[in-house]
Amino acid sequence: MNRTLVIGFGNRDRADDGVAYYVVNTLRERRGQRLLAEDETGLEELGESVDAIFLNQLAPELMDITAPYGRIVFVDAHVGEDRGDLYSARVLPEDATSAFTHQISPSMFLALLQAIYGREPEGHIVSIRGYDFDFHHTLSGPTSRLIGDAADRIEAIHDKGLTE
Repeated sequence: MNRTLVIGFGNRDRADDGVAYYVVNTLRERRGQRLLAEDETGLEELGESVDAIFLNQLAPELMDITAPYGRIVFVDAHVGEDRGDLYSARVLPEDATSAFTHQISPSMFLALLQAIYGREPEGHIVSIRGYDFDFHHTLSGPTSRLIGDAADRIEAIHDKGLTE
């Protein structure tokens, strides 16, 4: 199964926390797909080899949607200097015994998918360093400059999966 689902998540009202929205739209534009408006998720337009959606947070309700994909790439913002400006890594399922809350991590999300559907898609995270988390919609310069690089990284993850 070579389909990839890119799940960008964050809060667009908190500046750099919404950077995944811009990464998702960059991917959509590169693939000739319609850009998401600020109030859209992209959930109603699935079916491509690479689907890209944007949500406020990960939730167990997404399990039905994600089950058919062979690869899930999570995109968000981070604040840790130890991760660098653009961080990417494999994500493995993690114990999800306390995952039924309003917010879950990518590793807990994968664990739920495994427990409910018996599916183990390849998981990745691409995280962009955020510098400004105030209440506005404008990205900081350093975060904004990483959007294209993050989209490149996601495309490389998808392309590598096609050759494996």
